Amino acid sequence: MRRLNPGMMMASVAVLLLFILLWHFVSVTRLVPATFLPSPTATYKALSNGFSRGQLSASTASTVWRMLVGWGLACLVGIALGCLIGMSERARAYLAPMLEAIRPLPTSALIPVFIAIFGLSEGMILGAIAFGAIWPMMLATINGIAGIDPALRDLAKSLKMSTLAFLTKIALPSAMPEIMAAIRLGLTVALVLAVVGEMLSGRTGLGQWLLVSARSFATPNLFAGVVILGVIGFTANTCLQLFEARVLRWRQSAR
Repeated sequence: MRRLNPGMMMASVAVLLLFILLWHFVSVTRLVPATFLPSPTATYKALSNGFSRGQLSASTASTVWRMLVGWGLACLVGIALGCLIGMSERARAYLAPMLEAIRPLPTSALIPVFIAIFGLSEGMILGAIAFGAIWPMMLATINGIAGIDPALRDLAKSLKMSTLAFLTKIALPSAMPEIMAAIRLGLTVALVLAVVGEMLSGRTGLGQWLLVSARSFATPNLFAGVVILGVIGFTANTCLQLFEARVLRWRQSAR
C-alpha cells in the first residue's frame, strides 16, 4: 500500500474542507432549496440528535454487523471455492461458462429470489450480501492461482510437494495481491447490499433510516445517514489497506 506523506494528507484535508465550504455556500444562498439540501450545520445537528437518542447508534451498529457477517461468509466461501477451482484445470474448464453467466447478474435484481426463499428475515439480508460479495473474491482467487508461473509448478513437482503444501506455500501467497484487492471490493459491495436489504426488509439499520428520512422529507437525517455510510466505508477501507500492507510486506522487501 502506498503511504500518504504529510503533504498529501494536508491536501486531502484541504479538499474536504473546500467541499464543506462549497456545500455551506450552496445551502445558505438557497441555490438549492433546504428541503433538498440541508446545511452542514443542520446535518451535524441531525447526527448529534440521532446519536444522543440512540436511534442512529442502533442503526449504524446493525448495518455494520450485517456488512461484516455477510462479508465474512463471502470471504470464507469465496476463497475456499476459488482455491478448489483454481487448483484444478478440469474444474476451471467445466465451471468457467457457468461462473461467467452468473457473475454479471446484479444481486439487487435477485433480492426478490432471496425474499421468496428466506422471507423478510436476517437470513435474506445476509444471504444477499454474501452472494453479492463472494464473486470478486472467488474469481480473484481462481485467476490468481491459475496464473501462477509454470516454473513454480515445475519446481513444486520436482520437490514432490503435496497439493496442500503447494496451495499454502506457493499458490495462495502468489495470488494474495489479487485476493486482497478483491476483499476490499467485496467489503464495499457488502455495505451497499446491507443498506438495500434493510430498505426492502424493513429491519433496523441505516437503510431503513435513509428510507424513512426520505419519505418524511427529513433531509438533515437523510444526509446524516449518508455521512455515516461514508465514514463506515472510509474506515473499513483504511483498515483493510493497513492489513494488506502488513500481509504483503514481502512485496516491499522484494523490490
